[in-house]
Amino acid sequence: MAELWRPSEHEPLAGGEWDEARAEEAIAAIVTDAEAAFDGTRWPWHPRDDEEWASSDVYIGGAGVIWALDELGSTGWEDPAVSFVDQYRARPSPWDEDPVETSYHFGELGIALVAFRLTRDAGLADRVHELVLAGLDSDANEVMYGAPGSMLGAEAMLAWTGEPRWDAAWRAVAERVEASRDPDGLWTARIGGHAFRYLGPAHGYVGNVRAFANRGPVQLADLGPYVLRDGELANWPPGEGASPDEIRVQWCHGAPGIVATLGDLLDLELAVAGGELTWRAGPLVKGSGLCHGTSGNAYAFLVLHRRTGDELWLDRARAFAMHVIDQVERERAAVGRGRYSLFTGDLGVALFLRHLLDGEVRFPTLGPFTA
Repeated sequence: MAELWRPSEHEPLAGGEWDEARAEEAIAAIVTDAEAAFDGTRWPWHPRDDEEWASSDVYIGGAGVIWALDELGSTGWEDPAVSFVDQYRARPSPWDEDPVETSYHFGELGIALVAFRLTRDAGLADRVHELVLAGLDSDANEVMYGAPGSMLGAEAMLAWTGEPRWDAAWRAVAERVEASRDPDGLWTARIGGHAFRYLGPAHGYVGNVRAFANRGPVQLADLGPYVLRDGELANWPPGEGASPDEIRVQWCHGAPGIVATLGDLLDLELAVAGGELTWRAGPLVKGSGLCHGTSGNAYAFLVLHRRTGDELWLDRARAFAMHVIDQVERERAAVGRGRYSLFTGDLGVALFLRHLLDGEVRFPTLGPFTA
């Protein structure tokens, strides 16, 4: 079993018995803390997050915090949402070899999308449309940076406005993404002068397929050559040619993200094997967040509960929920404040807890989207 995960990257399950009231209290505490921590311009940066140039984006910056706060019922964020568009334009990504204005999670596309969601401003809608179509020129071929993320942006706008131009935009980008598939059904992504073929939702195959599957039937590629098996357990490497020390059990890379993203479409036995691996490995030492933390992994259990109806998976999601609440509280005590981001911090945890309580399985930002 050790070859499918490294115990050093995980920690024993803790947090006690499922307590719905404690989950509600944790959501309220995260929202209240985030509301109070905003200084009128931005949220405080966390020492475990990356460079502060990303302070406005959806993945780790203010737009992502507002995305979560809006979903969680917090109001009054219209002006800050627009201000993050202005902040990005004044200080765009420093990655000169790969301008990422069209990036869904790291660039102006996602930031403007959040601002439109709150304001319904026609000028912002036009800018989002421009950025979606500009994604046609991207060779990234993955959700966070490339054209598949543009598909998600167009899908969201179609759901929120009903305007035909968004369906046309989605179809144009989808045609481009479909045409860029490799012969075996996977995609080669090219970012920063590097070419790679990842499998997971953040930068690879299953994220791209999710962008298609939100709007209709899809034909899955054969992932058999990549799956790692040990009896009733299954994991996947990050991508083609990955070395053993690159194996992960995270949403971004590994079984949790594969199952959370496409568990409704995978062969059931294989999806269950990936969920079992996620449970056996346990909560992540890296923290509580969505991308490479305990709450992101737990979405695999929510999807399996929805698909199988087996209460075992709901119980496991609840067990991870209690652990993740404890992780947030420990981190806050150690640093002296919360971690204000969607994909690495407390706001993603709050969305997971809300989805668990409400019986929802949609991973944040990946849709399907509703009005």
